[in-house]
Amino acid sequence: MNIALVAHDVHKNLLVDFVIAYRHIFQKHQLFATGTTGRRISEAAKLDVIRLRSGPLGGDQQIGAMIAMDDIDMLIFFRDPISALGHEPDITALLRLCDVQRIPLATNVATAEMLIRAMENGFLSWREEIHKYETAKLNGTEHI
Repeated sequence: MNIALVAHDVHKNLLVDFVIAYRHIFQKHQLFATGTTGRRISEAAKLDVIRLRSGPLGGDQQIGAMIAMDDIDMLIFFRDPISALGHEPDITALLRLCDVQRIPLATNVATAEMLIRAMENGFLSWREEIHKYETAKLNGTEHI
């Protein structure tokens, strides 16, 4: 699965610790992250992470574009719901895109743990089935 990882400054340490704790799961998947978050995860967890721009500099929008193209299967976004952020419209659009595209989304550590455990146990394999069906549909070989 393609997993996007994003964290606002107040939650970067929490996300890094979370990825380290579940490294054995994350290492089996392709990881994408916004700038500093991706660097910190890569260095601390010793995982390959495709780094995009920082969130306020377009990283949220890059992830949003990937979600819109159905290239992301899960988003873990430890966001800061308290502080006013200048790029709040981008964040809202990103969360909305997850709903539109049926992308599992966690915005806190409790939900993230549930999603990671569900993925580990195969409960998110429906995403892979959707990809197979959509590929077959594009090729004209889908079976109803």
